[in-house]
Amino acid sequence: MNIPLPDVPEVRVVGLPQLTAGFDLVDRLDLGMHLKVHGPLAPMTGERLAELAEDIGLTGRGGAGFPFGRKLRAVAKSAIRRGVRPVVVINGSEGEPACRKDTVMLNRAPHLVLDGALLAAEALGARTLIVGVTRNSTEASIRKAFAERGLSDRRGAPLRARIVRTPERMVSGEASSLIRAADGGPALPPGRRSRAAESGVGGAPTLLSNTETFAQIAVAARIGALRYRATGLAEEPGTVLLTISGAVARPMVVEVPTGVPLRYVLQLAGAPPLPQGVLTGGYHGQWIDAVAAHDAVVSKASLAAVGGSLGAGAILPIGPETCPLGESLRVANWLAAETAGQCGPCKLGLPSAAGKLAELIQGGGQAALESLRQITQAVKGRGACKHPDGSVRFYQSTLQAFTDDLAAHVLSGGCGRETTGVLPLPMPGYQEEGLPSGEKLHVDWTLCEGHGLCAGLVPELIRLGPDGYPALADAAVPEHLRGRAQRAVRRCPALALRIEQEQGGAGERAARPARAVLPSPVRKALGSGRG
Repeated sequence: MNIPLPDVPEVRVVGLPQLTAGFDLVDRLDLGMHLKVHGPLAPMTGERLAELAEDIGLTGRGGAGFPFGRKLRAVAKSAIRRGVRPVVVINGSEGEPACRKDTVMLNRAPHLVLDGALLAAEALGARTLIVGVTRNSTEASIRKAFAERGLSDRRGAPLRARIVRTPERMVSGEASSLIRAADGGPALPPGRRSRAAESGVGGAPTLLSNTETFAQIAVAARIGALRYRATGLAEEPGTVLLTISGAVARPMVVEVPTGVPLRYVLQLAGAPPLPQGVLTGGYHGQWIDAVAAHDAVVSKASLAAVGGSLGAGAILPIGPETCPLGESLRVANWLAAETAGQCGPCKLGLPSAAGKLAELIQGGGQAALESLRQITQAVKGRGACKHPDGSVRFYQSTLQAFTDDLAAHVLSGGCGRETTGVLPLPMPGYQEEGLPSGEKLHVDWTLCEGHGLCAGLVPELIRLGPDGYPALADAAVPEHLRGRAQRAVRRCPALALRIEQEQGGAGERAARPARAVLPSPVRKALGSGRG
């Protein structure tokens, strides 16, 4: 079935809206409507802003959950010690297929998010603001918001603001990936871990936080800590944004106060009354069963107590009619394909784990199960970024949550149910092209020797196949990737890569026609001069 979520799904609210105030009036709050709904925002000192964040217990809403006040203080301390201006980055790079809350905020309430970021920038004395986005609609909304506020990347401006476009991939949303992309590199983790508060964009101390986090601090700065804490749980005050999809009648983003029963939110979206399982926290999250879903409330502590996680706010129930291991295999294959390909545990381990899960489902028995457990244990804690550990968490939760189905597949060769594909994943071959340049990359297979440098420079457009030779996306080069595509062409040692300009609707090209994409063994022979 697999119906991907739209960019901006239905938005609902439980109780009084804070982040989504005004959504019932217009599709998008421009600057004028934003000020009518939320009112003006007074500046704050860095110390006062940090105190406010601590008073309301604000933590990052992108999954890591790091305290925002502590992050703010760390950036300020580093900037003062080094005597440099810090940078503020809004992480709206939402590359997980099950998450849409940040896209909703940037598309429908961009000025609330910018309020929080600009408040922090002024408090820190930052002169650079960067917004990371993954989708065309989001980029268009932020460009419009910049124009409405008079923000630009013009040299000499009191604050330079720009957009960094990242591909819609799982690893693109990691903080280090966005910082690397902002510095002109690929949107991939750099392979070494560093603290953005010490050295981020351009080596400067960087306050990088999730879209929702900046919107939350903007709300709190307007209404004050006391009124903010009046909503939700005392230990986790305020509201949260959740993306509800999977086996639901109405996929949606919902703003809900902490403490509301999870079962109520699931009913609101039209989930099955007795779900077979509920994946909490998205595809790096954990499964909980129907009893836990009935008992839990919306909060980090409550979900953790029943074996789940809030993560980035993605909640995905599945019904009794589908095979849960088959659904998990679909996600496992996607997670394996999302590897950055920069470290062995991720590049080799995740595809191996997906293969063993497939073998188990197809009747591989106890041997396949033990092999899967060994592989995930070997991958855990050894990756260069968070993707391997998040994927292992998903695997381990799958094996723990569906023990009856696991026994049926191990002992009887199957559970007797089809995999209906209710968990949203990108359509095969899907890649949003961004702003097209009208150009395409092409490989001359008579010259290609499989060095692989091109895949490292533009992984969004080129990936290495199992034989080590490049596989090119059948799409125009987006404008935001044009520079890196040209760099890949210049650096190809065999001079096999080129860019061709497309002409007309029939796809005719100015350069000579590209050669047909040959099967891998033929490419190998041609690349090595044989045949």
